[in-house]
Amino acid sequence: MPDIRVGFQIHPQQADFAAMRSAWQRAEELGADTVFTWDHFFPLYGDPDGKHFECWTTLAAIGATTSRVHFGAMVSCNTYRNPDLLADMGRTVDHISGGRAILSIGAGWFDRDYREYGYEFGTPGSRARDFEASLHRIRERLGKLNPGPVRGTLPILIGASGEKVMLRLVAEHADIWNSFGEPDEMARKSGILDDWCAKVGRDPAEIERSVLLQKDQHERADEYVERGITHLITGAGGPDYDTGTLSQLISWRDSR
Repeated sequence: MPDIRVGFQIHPQQADFAAMRSAWQRAEELGADTVFTWDHFFPLYGDPDGKHFECWTTLAAIGATTSRVHFGAMVSCNTYRNPDLLADMGRTVDHISGGRAILSIGAGWFDRDYREYGYEFGTPGSRARDFEASLHRIRERLGKLNPGPVRGTLPILIGASGEKVMLRLVAEHADIWNSFGEPDEMARKSGILDDWCAKVGRDPAEIERSVLLQKDQHERADEYVERGITHLITGAGGPDYDTGTLSQLISWRDSR
């Protein structure tokens, strides 16, 4: 039976920071394996100008106020930070947590973040090219830092769905792949990832497959696992951070 992990994404919006902290601590107490936030500067739904908190300072707080869960962004936007700096930030947060950080990254997509914070939005193609260059710099910097990450390196999660470029980069660089979709669609993309692994000389079994579940998809958890997607992540936003779906997934995991 494959190892199955259950995660919880705390959307850092429409809530006070204390409520967010309570949510990730509650997720750990319930038995979640992983906890995530996201990397945006404004809410993605609800009041577009509502309360919102920055990703990496939040990750440092998660590392300092939990003891067991592995954690990261879902996902950190490559364009917002110098890649060498991002590697250093990830290494530092890893030490804050005693070696539980996941360096989760993607190419970026939310145009308001770019416009209001002064980043060049570019095109999907230019963002993918920048992302590929950054991955090499991140890996190089992780090898130079003193001290290095607690476990020698950081597990890299890449959030990606693009089949021609992004899944190739997953095959080349990732320890964990994340995307979203129905079970059959995830299985189809996972097969494309396997093909890329064959082309680049990577064992596909080295890459954990994860899905960010949308509404009611947790009820199809067995279908995802049957298709090789073994890390299932649900989420909730503020102000209340309902952990009901997370509890259901943990009960499902523990009953297998």
